[in-house]
Amino acid sequence: MKLFLILFLAAITSASFGQGWTEQKHENYTIITNPKGQAIGYAAASGIKILTVDGLAFKDLNKNETLDKYEDWRLTAEERAKDLASKMTVPQIAGLMLYSGHQSIPARARGFGSGTYNGKPLAESGAQPSDLSDQQRDFLTNDNLRHVLITTVESPEIAARWNNNAQTLAEGLGLGIPVNISSDPRHNAVANAEYNLGSGGRISMWPEALGLAATFDPERVQKFGSIAAKEYRALGIATALSPQIDLGTEPRWNRINGTFGEDPILSAEMARAYIDGFQTSSGAAEIKDGWGYNSVNAMVKHWPSGGAEEGGRDGHFAYGKFAVYPGNNFETHLIPFLKGAFNLAGPTKKASAVMPYYTISFNQDKTNRENVGNSFSKYIVTDLLRKKYGYDGVVCTDWVITADEGKTPDVFAGKSWGVETLTVAERHYKAIIAGVDQFGGNNDAGPVIEAYQMGVKEFGEVSIRKRFEESAVRLLKNIFRVGLFDNPYLDPQLSKQTVGHSEYMAAGYEAQLKSLVLLKNKNKTLPLQKNKTVYIPKRVVPAGRDWFGNVTPERIENPVNMEIVKKYLNVTDDPSKADFAIVFVKTPDGGVGYSKDDRDKGGNGYVPISLQYGPYTASSARDKSIAAGDPVIDPTITNRSYKGKQVTASNITDLKSILETKATMKGKPVIVVINGNRPMVFSEFEREVDGILFGFGVMDQAVMDVLTGVEPSGLLPVQMPADMETVEQQLEDVPHDMRAHIDSEGNAYDFSFGLNWKGVINDKRVAKYKRKSK
Repeated sequence: MKLFLILFLAAITSASFGQGWTEQKHENYTIITNPKGQAIGYAAASGIKILTVDGLAFKDLNKNETLDKYEDWRLTAEERAKDLASKMTVPQIAGLMLYSGHQSIPARARGFGSGTYNGKPLAESGAQPSDLSDQQRDFLTNDNLRHVLITTVESPEIAARWNNNAQTLAEGLGLGIPVNISSDPRHNAVANAEYNLGSGGRISMWPEALGLAATFDPERVQKFGSIAAKEYRALGIATALSPQIDLGTEPRWNRINGTFGEDPILSAEMARAYIDGFQTSSGAAEIKDGWGYNSVNAMVKHWPSGGAEEGGRDGHFAYGKFAVYPGNNFETHLIPFLKGAFNLAGPTKKASAVMPYYTISFNQDKTNRENVGNSFSKYIVTDLLRKKYGYDGVVCTDWVITADEGKTPDVFAGKSWGVETLTVAERHYKAIIAGVDQFGGNNDAGPVIEAYQMGVKEFGEVSIRKRFEESAVRLLKNIFRVGLFDNPYLDPQLSKQTVGHSEYMAAGYEAQLKSLVLLKNKNKTLPLQKNKTVYIPKRVVPAGRDWFGNVTPERIENPVNMEIVKKYLNVTDDPSKADFAIVFVKTPDGGVGYSKDDRDKGGNGYVPISLQYGPYTASSARDKSIAAGDPVIDPTITNRSYKGKQVTASNITDLKSILETKATMKGKPVIVVINGNRPMVFSEFEREVDGILFGFGVMDQAVMDVLTGVEPSGLLPVQMPADMETVEQQLEDVPHDMRAHIDSEGNAYDFSFGLNWKGVINDKRVAKYKRKSK
């Protein structure tokens, strides 16, 4: 009876057809397995039919009852993409050239990532979290958009079901082009979470990119890429908006933590490993040439590097629109791309997509002498990237570069640097002519279609149609190569098992341990003896503003998960009863380089960015900035110098906490643990403390494991400056050009420095990558 039931259940979910291919029904979709051929997935709700040709099954995506080349999985991605591009209307190509704004799954009721369901917030609509929002249905159906950027997801199962719903809708529209879902990096550790060996989690957690660089271990980074790709595909994600391989030569830049540091060779090798891990499929998962169902397209960013921001000011805002090259070192910034991302060891050969940064690469256009944002520059995109360096993958702009900028330089809005006076459609057209294929953060096909008409007037329809088809082919190849046309569907339960698998969690946690850098260990204070008593002062989180300018109030809190600490040490609130103290701090938050208050008082608005906690006066800054100018919102400011101005880090309370703890401990050891996101000045406190451990976005538990015995092995991927004077004297585009801090033990906090329990690390990694400082 039991055997009969098993056979009966199998019979109603599976059947054989034609020359032996089998059909397996799943939740709202069906998988057909061809004999010795491609497995294809389709949803009956999409309305498409299955064609049988030569005894094999194919999807009739355009419903013409004929097997078109693009529907034939036996052909190459190139052949299929060219055939499909030739069949697409201009509005369809325009939609393919869009990349959505940030989408939450489910959509939030208000604010960033918000959306509605039948005109109502999710909670009031009766819809499921995995349903498509009204806005998503609109841009998929009416704007032909097929590239979607997702942010938060409620769970892997909901993400998988949302993917299936989106793919079902797309499969039934027009030519049946599937949705290519993407993500910014999503594997960063949650500091106060607890890791249990052998248990799973929501997603594997790894150090930030600068922490991966601190391992000085490309093989570990490739392992990360391979694991992250499997988790991404289980969430429906087929494109990673990463890695960020800008060369981190400007220590004040607030995005340096997303890079692999300042060394071009280390950055190149990390980039190569990362992309090989993400893009390479093998075994049964491989379709062709290393591409397949475990592959995730890597959109490497940001060409030609945004790491040389003048004064460290970031290009998301008008105050940071210029990258400058006072050291004539532009070509060094290309090394992570040329020797890394475009020179892979694996069979996929090159990163499949590139994102230029917002910045104007100031005075680098040797042909047109034009200073415009990188995506608007024909010299940067076509002359260099495409022609000189032979790159023929997708070029996608950074987000909302075609929108209008804010009313003042500190407003988070559009980033149309260098083309501020053009219309939105004219900006699209200029970027297309420059060589761009796709527009990040744009859900509206209208300006792209308008740009097409501008091309018709200037070049004729045959020529501009050819140009649009070139972009379509590049974009479609990336969708074909990862198998989305043939099977974009996911098993929600398999997604649940894959994302945060215990093996992946363990690998991520080990990388966190390997990324921690021990900088100081006076008198062998570390490792700490377990079950001793520790005093940990609370941390004052200062009032401030978030990325979007919203005010955040001051608060006082425990700096770490105290329940985790108690598993290692006894905890007291009384310093007199403690054997030692641990002070948890963050790197100095020395501002963004622009102050509305300064502007309101008659200044130019530009102020220093400080890497120290205490007051800093920029007495040795440039008299005149290298670059300046904004024809719309700041036409009178021709000099962005901040010389003579003073700033104090908003978290100066971290310094006060260190020094006050030193005093209250009355000679007993004080250890400082720094959650670092960029270089910092140590001279304010280093001689007062006994131990310093530096991390790049790791879990509290990893910190405690190292403090109590796991041997540290991380190395600095960036220099730590001796003082702010050397920061001002260094050149934004030159690596390794600062005087490094020398501590009380005589150690220089230079690139590739780190300690283990025996002393200064001097292993094969150091020998390979070490550079000498200024």
